[in-house]
Amino acid sequence: MPDWLAGSLVRVTPAKFEAGGKPLNHWFDGQAMLHGFGVDAGRVSYANRWLRTKQLESIERDGKLAYTEFATDPCRSLFKRMALMFNPRAALTDNGVVNVVKLGEEHLALTETPMPVRFDPDTLSTFGTTEWAKDIPGLLTTAHPHGDGGELINYAAHIGAISRYRFFTMRPGGTPRKAAEMKVREPAYMHSFGLTPRFFVLGEFPYVVNPLDVARTRGAKPFMEHFRWKPERGTRFHLFDRRTGELGRTFDAPAGFCFHHVNAYEEGSEVVVDACVYDDPSIIEDLYLQRILAKERGNSPPRFIRYRLDLETGESTNETVTDIPFELPRIDYGGRNGKPYRYAYGVSGDYQADWFDVLAKVDVTDGSFELWQEPGCYPSEPVFVGDPGGEAEDDGVALSVVLDTVSGRSFLLVLDARTWQEVARAEAPQHVPLGFHGQFFR
Repeated sequence: MPDWLAGSLVRVTPAKFEAGGKPLNHWFDGQAMLHGFGVDAGRVSYANRWLRTKQLESIERDGKLAYTEFATDPCRSLFKRMALMFNPRAALTDNGVVNVVKLGEEHLALTETPMPVRFDPDTLSTFGTTEWAKDIPGLLTTAHPHGDGGELINYAAHIGAISRYRFFTMRPGGTPRKAAEMKVREPAYMHSFGLTPRFFVLGEFPYVVNPLDVARTRGAKPFMEHFRWKPERGTRFHLFDRRTGELGRTFDAPAGFCFHHVNAYEEGSEVVVDACVYDDPSIIEDLYLQRILAKERGNSPPRFIRYRLDLETGESTNETVTDIPFELPRIDYGGRNGKPYRYAYGVSGDYQADWFDVLAKVDVTDGSFELWQEPGCYPSEPVFVGDPGGEAEDDGVALSVVLDTVSGRSFLLVLDARTWQEVARAEAPQHVPLGFHGQFFR
């Protein structure tokens, strides 16, 4: 291990896919487990612990879900469904299975509901939902907030008779403060967004929900099953002025579907937005557990797309950055987020044939790439950790937790971010379930 690498890589993954003997529906519904890889003086420790949520406690106590997951809904009586119409937050899960972030001294496990769960990064103990969760201005949010100057910045959607997109900011020890707002008739599914020094960048891909359909069913089916693909709408990029909160401009682009923005920045009169884009949202259908087990896949591979939004002409263009599929993107976030950058790190591979089984480093200036791969191995996103004494953008390492199906265990892989060659690995005593995101806390 590099001498300077000291801290903890904490990841959260779905690790329990049944409740009372009944299977959950979707990969995103799995109950969250925290995994910590501590690195110090060249040595590595590993620990895991359940994220002790209200949802998990209900499963253990009653043998059933108490709250709605991404694509699995509890069996509720008509009376309970009617009651949720007047208090929809009561149905929201606190299963923070998607990502972990730090705000001040708080470490938070996040999902797409406004229910951040606090945990200890050293012991992985859970402290419950934050007190300020009730002040998040919406029923849907993202697990990919941005940090800027110690401030947390996120998006939330209010779903109702008059639906709204909202951005909010929060300082450590404070409460969420609304920073921008826009009325919308059919809100789109948002998993992430972009941020530049001047703008909140909201990519509105045409996978949308009609609030009237939600009201008519009275909570009889999972919320995600209300979304519909409407490619005729195309994709829209909304730029909100971070200083005033006003909607500055909206740009049209071809229809697509996106989970993850890579980066966004300003260049002359243009706002550049990089994202991992699918042809349509069939990737969501492919991640239902029955389809995963049956190896039924119909989605297109994710393409690394660059959108250029010209503030002077009002026109947008787009181009493919690299030839390989690209997902779960990471960058030198502390040094390059919201700024021009050169390198992006992610996973790749022939998803139609198997799964993402390649770690990729992409040079966004020319589309060239470096790859790491081993037979039977499936890596998690590569988390970039910069060398404190480094000067170049890629001076540092990329950390990935790799599932080795040959040995039945997982290992922490350390790649030199410059050469994309292995520096070290540390084998865990067991397998670590495949998951989504994590962070390195120094």
